[in-house]
Amino acid sequence: MIVLAVAVEKQLGTFMLAARFEAAGGATALFGPSGAGKTTVVNVIAGLLTPDRGSIALDDTVLFDAAAGINVPPHRRRIGYVFQEGRLFPHLSVRQNLDYGRRMSGRPHDVKEFERIATMLDIGRLLDRRPRLLSGGERQRVAIGRALLMHPRLLLFDEPLASLDAGHKREILPYLVRLRDEAGVPMVYVSHTAAEVRRIATDVVRLDDGRVVACGGLDLLNGIDAETFG
Repeated sequence: MIVLAVAVEKQLGTFMLAARFEAAGGATALFGPSGAGKTTVVNVIAGLLTPDRGSIALDDTVLFDAAAGINVPPHRRRIGYVFQEGRLFPHLSVRQNLDYGRRMSGRPHDVKEFERIATMLDIGRLLDRRPRLLSGGERQRVAIGRALLMHPRLLLFDEPLASLDAGHKREILPYLVRLRDEAGVPMVYVSHTAAEVRRIATDVVRLDDGRVVACGGLDLLNGIDAETFG
């Protein structure tokens, strides 16, 4: 079943994005070299950038349709977004950062749901700490938990491991795989690292120079260096 359908065009200076693809459940990787347009695509899906033309649909909801004049605001799209740096609020504890996602979605506090997500991401022991006392991997796990507590219909990950060293990447990868398998929320995962995509993705959309050049399974990575694309 198709969960996400994207067909958009966006001009940004001299760069032209013209992306068309569909994604089902699981984890769909947007894969390609730096400058291919991967982050632009997720920003368009999230509503942080408005396409010049085209449409975006999530499940049975049209999020954007240029011809029909539809453009659902980002806060009403129910999309969780995990950035490279996590972007936690430094003045809030881990518990308060996590609860921010729930409050932003207007949902009542659910102790069992909070505990389930804290356990899945192994962050229960961190709840009273401030972000400055966390490792890079811990910060990203908290950012993921915050996004999940929004009860999103879709999770977007913009190279969430890019700012981590090798040790912290190894630390967080199993949590991303567990998230894919247990959370029940479709994921769009941006990366230019083939080994990372092989661990996490169920489907691959390859981009180059603003265009989708191939869609399919992990076999699209065959012949690409094990570490980094181009």
